Amino acid sequence: MKTTSPEQSESTAIVQALDLHGGDADASPETESAELARACAFAEPLLRGHPLDSGEDAFAHAQGVAAILRAMGAAPSMQAAAYLVYAADFLTRPDEMVAKAFGASYAGLVVNTRRLFAIGRAAREASVLRDREAGQTERVRKMLLAFSRDLRVVLLRLASRLQTLRWYAAGKRKCPQPIARESLQVFAPLANRLGIWQIKWEMEDLSFRFLQPQDYKRVAGLLEGKRTEREREVEAARRRLAVALAARGIRAEVRGRPKHLYSIWKKMQGKKLEFDRVLDVRALRVIVATLPDCYAALSRVHEIYRALPGEFDDYIARPKPNGYQSLHTVVQDGDGRAIEVQIRTREMHEHAEHGVAAHWAYKEAGAKGYAGVSAAGEFEARVAEARKAVLRELLAWERDFAGQAAAGGDAPRLDDRIYVFTPQATIVELPAGATAVDFAYSVHTDLGHRCRGARVDGAMLPLNKPLANGQTVEIIAAKEGGPSLDWLNPEQGYLHSPRAKAKVRAWFNALALQATIARGREAVEKLLQREGRTATKLADLAAQLGFKSADALFEVVGKDEFSLRGIEALLRPAEPPPVADEVIARRRPRTQEAGGGVLVVGVDSLLTNLARCCRPAPPDAIGGYVTRGKGVAIHRLDCSNFRELRTRSPERVIAVAWGTKRSAKGGAEAAVYPVDVIVDASDRQGLVRDISELFAKEKMNVSGVRSHVPTGGQRGTASMVFTVELTDTTGLAPALARVAHLVGVRGARRK
Repeated sequence: MKTTSPEQSESTAIVQALDLHGGDADASPETESAELARACAFAEPLLRGHPLDSGEDAFAHAQGVAAILRAMGAAPSMQAAAYLVYAADFLTRPDEMVAKAFGASYAGLVVNTRRLFAIGRAAREASVLRDREAGQTERVRKMLLAFSRDLRVVLLRLASRLQTLRWYAAGKRKCPQPIARESLQVFAPLANRLGIWQIKWEMEDLSFRFLQPQDYKRVAGLLEGKRTEREREVEAARRRLAVALAARGIRAEVRGRPKHLYSIWKKMQGKKLEFDRVLDVRALRVIVATLPDCYAALSRVHEIYRALPGEFDDYIARPKPNGYQSLHTVVQDGDGRAIEVQIRTREMHEHAEHGVAAHWAYKEAGAKGYAGVSAAGEFEARVAEARKAVLRELLAWERDFAGQAAAGGDAPRLDDRIYVFTPQATIVELPAGATAVDFAYSVHTDLGHRCRGARVDGAMLPLNKPLANGQTVEIIAAKEGGPSLDWLNPEQGYLHSPRAKAKVRAWFNALALQATIARGREAVEKLLQREGRTATKLADLAAQLGFKSADALFEVVGKDEFSLRGIEALLRPAEPPPVADEVIARRRPRTQEAGGGVLVVGVDSLLTNLARCCRPAPPDAIGGYVTRGKGVAIHRLDCSNFRELRTRSPERVIAVAWGTKRSAKGGAEAAVYPVDVIVDASDRQGLVRDISELFAKEKMNVSGVRSHVPTGGQRGTASMVFTVELTDTTGLAPALARVAHLVGVRGARRK
């Protein structure tokens, strides 16, 4: 008589919850629904004698899938779908024909399942061709859940893959490595998440057998009995413990199952253990109602079995970092065989299975030191967190599934992501609502820039039409060019992905920057032509002005943030300081007023010149000195040169005063006076630029800059002389105070 373990019963309950119609898992062929019989009869002439890609007869495969579903407790409607999915390969318009013959629900199930079959096949072929199997496998893993409109598709896919593995094993045929690896990395973890333990362990063991045949044989040989014998041993231990707990008045659910070959090998590898040190080949799990019952049950376990020293862990008092709680102990039965016993409350069990701790998550992702992999490896932490959320969603969908289907709505699905294909069958993950332009930018930025059209499943579609799961997208691109500004218009719907929007904005920003740099380059090159300095290296010129590169100089010039007069001052050699010539001034015509806005008291129309040694400007106190041949030199009264000249030749000193400068047409004109400012600072990149920009903000034009390292000065220091143009010196002191606060500036003063 065939017995059903608690795990098998739980698997059956989950399968029935997932099934849209429910059904009697124990129904005999005579009492199965007419629907199942009709589907089998419909499919047999189409399938019999036609081999699948694996070589297995298509009808035999469909029968095997239906049998697996029946063993899991699936309703006849699910078993009928197994025949229709494969029969659809031989129909001209499968969705229409199945819908007419069996209804829209079957048609949708058939179409989605066949599409998933095609996706898996294309992904395996692409990964083999480009040797990028790991990335493709990860995307198939996520897409298997996100793509399906109906969770029954997942069940059909699991059953189909298990039947394929069984066929290879039964005939002792060599299973293709991509199929075995995908079964181990994608389908077995999915079965584990759904609680379908029988599919999980059988898939893992078969995949292990095909991928690592030597290790499989070695582990199988180490086990002292066949699986059926181990199952009987575990069942006997389970019954004994259940009776012992009940005798003490402890209400408990005792579950037991032997550890399968792949799990034993994985623990041996991960923890570097010999076989005799794997103590949980046989395991029992005790689920009780309350926390005190956990410790009461532990006491009873140690009464009826001998506890192995050093093999007890209290994860209730000291939970694992992921929140996992349970009591773990290892005991020996009467024959000396080790049995692992886990004891927990129902709440702890639910948390471990489905909550934040997610028992499957730390086993798949590999807690540090477990199975020899890290969470940052094949199953990165980010994806593991997403999977926990997916599992909780699956369990919630199971509760709501039948009600939604009865109301005529679609089965739940993940709506935040879609998965589409390149023509080479590479899977591309996009946000829901993404367009072909988003797809192009996801593949490559340059392809996005040059995108001009798209074929979706072979048909031309508008670039702003949202894509759907499972579509194959081919981009039609120009040889060169860039994006359209219309793409950034949200009302036109060309872009949905933030990444694609950022790429388009960056392209237009770069285009504007290129235009600004070109404008600045043109202005600088014209200036060099006027000055006869076309041989000047632009990079050297930019470095002398404090810029990192010539383009950085062109950019600020193109934005009108840097005056070309600063470049002129750098290019022109500094004039020697004036020497006071003791010559008699020449008279100018009376029609002209004294130059520079200076009036000579008592004498009209004398030529005046502002002395360069002190650079006077209103409202400075000034005095005049009559030179020989150059008119009257105007000095500040506190100028040291003027004091020396006045001591030597007092007769040449005359009184002067500030007047109003006249334009050529006779009108008043605001005079501009050059003033020298000395800045002492620690030399650094961009210092000259920063000082020039500050003067510009103060409405003071910089007409020249000279710098030198002062004699005896410290290394890394510099003294600079800025010539600024202003109408008077009243605003100079505040400006110098601001200059002194710049980074690296030690002091700023008027010369």
